[in-house]
Amino acid sequence: MTPDSPSSADIASMSRAEFAFPGSLRDKLVAAILDGSKTSTTGLVVAYEHQGEPLPDVGTRSVVVDSDDHPVAIIEVTSVRVLPLAHVDLDHVVDEGEGYTSLAAWREGHERFWHSKEMREALDDPDFTVDDTTPAVLERFRLITDLRLAD
Repeated sequence: MTPDSPSSADIASMSRAEFAFPGSLRDKLVAAILDGSKTSTTGLVVAYEHQGEPLPDVGTRSVVVDSDDHPVAIIEVTSVRVLPLAHVDLDHVVDEGEGYTSLAAWREGHERFWHSKEMREALDDPDFTVDDTTPAVLERFRLITDLRLAD
């Protein structure tokens, strides 16, 4: 570990940043964070409310975990906006690092996730759906530490 690397205690005290559910999508998103192509993400206000979690705050640092629940990176929130889904902008979409080049394609992919069995189970709502008015949390972040390189 380098002198500026976070200690195990520091990492354990941080909130966890879990992108998607464990599996191939999380693996893809974590890889995009680590290679620098993912610097934004979109969540739903309803998910934060259901989990009893506050919305992210600018300056907050979190530990990103992979599909095996291993800490792989530390990120810091740089911006948070709450907007209806209909107002998500293309810059945010592109910065999600998933390869979307249009709002329509982004929306289709995200609706597929938000309407998935896993998401509906996580929200305890088998009929959950989103529309243009659904409040979304648009978060920007920066990679602080790649923990795979900190050893």
